[in-house]
Amino acid sequence: MKYRADHVGSLLRPPELLAARQQYVAGQLPLADLRRLEDASVDRALAMQRETAISVLSDGEYRRSSWTEAWDRVLAPFEVADAAGAGPNANLGRWRGAGAALVNQQAQTMRPRKFIGKKIEWQQVEPMTTHEVDFLQQHAADRPFKVTMPGVGHFAGNAFKAGITDTIYRTRLDMARDIAQIQRREIETLIDRGVPYIQVDSLRYVIHLADSERREALQAAGIDPDQDLDETIAADNLALSGVDRKGSTIALHMCRGNNRSTWAAQGSYEPIAEKTFGQLQVDRFLLEFDDERSGGFEPLRFIPPDKMVVLGLISSKTPVLESLEVLRRRVDEAAGYHPLEKLAISPQCGFASTEGGNLLSWDEQRRKLELVVEAARTIWGGGEA
Repeated sequence: MKYRADHVGSLLRPPELLAARQQYVAGQLPLADLRRLEDASVDRALAMQRETAISVLSDGEYRRSSWTEAWDRVLAPFEVADAAGAGPNANLGRWRGAGAALVNQQAQTMRPRKFIGKKIEWQQVEPMTTHEVDFLQQHAADRPFKVTMPGVGHFAGNAFKAGITDTIYRTRLDMARDIAQIQRREIETLIDRGVPYIQVDSLRYVIHLADSERREALQAAGIDPDQDLDETIAADNLALSGVDRKGSTIALHMCRGNNRSTWAAQGSYEPIAEKTFGQLQVDRFLLEFDDERSGGFEPLRFIPPDKMVVLGLISSKTPVLESLEVLRRRVDEAAGYHPLEKLAISPQCGFASTEGGNLLSWDEQRRKLELVVEAARTIWGGGEA
């Protein structure tokens, strides 16, 4: 499947679902009642996606508080809180964009950062996505659907702290091996269950290793960004390399931050492109190209010609609809670096990486997805999925 009209996965949560989750966290709503509302909300989201004719369905990540929630949940027994700081990037959380004031205000009340502080008994960790897949297989079996999960490389890069983690694991990669066992088992289970599309989100590549300010911050902290890149690729590949796809697609998505219509980093893929695109063992890359923050398409020259590239040309951060003619022209430009036959189109990120969501309405979100479909049909023809 080409999945020409793709999307990253998360969708705006209905207000009643957000309210119910707050009630559940406060102990005012039974889990069974929350699950029933989640089910109804996912059904509505699936119906909306079918109506837009998008190539692949998603549950909107409605059962999660954020895109990283799966790791937070299954690894919580092995984490320790540390209020002393968040490492070399602590002072670089300058969120920019329409919702920056909201995000920066939230940051002032964030809980202490958590790091791995115990040996991970990966065989005992519960599945990450079973409760989501069960519902999708019952309610979305008529169409291809995707299951998303946060990547090993991103989490391992953030969860290792000297003085805490290195008392258990000598290096970050040692820790990543146990984390990767969890994700590899998860991916193989999903493939065995016939899930057609599995998407891993691993943002460290561009948030920490392509942004020039953050690279400088790593260097100032005594960390070699190029070695960090090697370790991040290796961490993700531990979960991906050699997995028998059996017809399923494994994709990797990366972006520069997406919280309440803001972003946290900027800069071309160029500093990480040759190694990342050439070495990651995935079938498909979902890449952010919605504005000048992402640089040009030149780094696509490093992507192997047999891999699909999903161009994130449509912004999930703003309700303004992109010009169909401009989208067509930009795809043509990208085709100068990667074959047109191996390109697809999508929004640059989800609509709600965190449960608060980006600053769009439900109808504006729908129109964005309809534009993705219209652009794909215009560029590649209506007969290709």
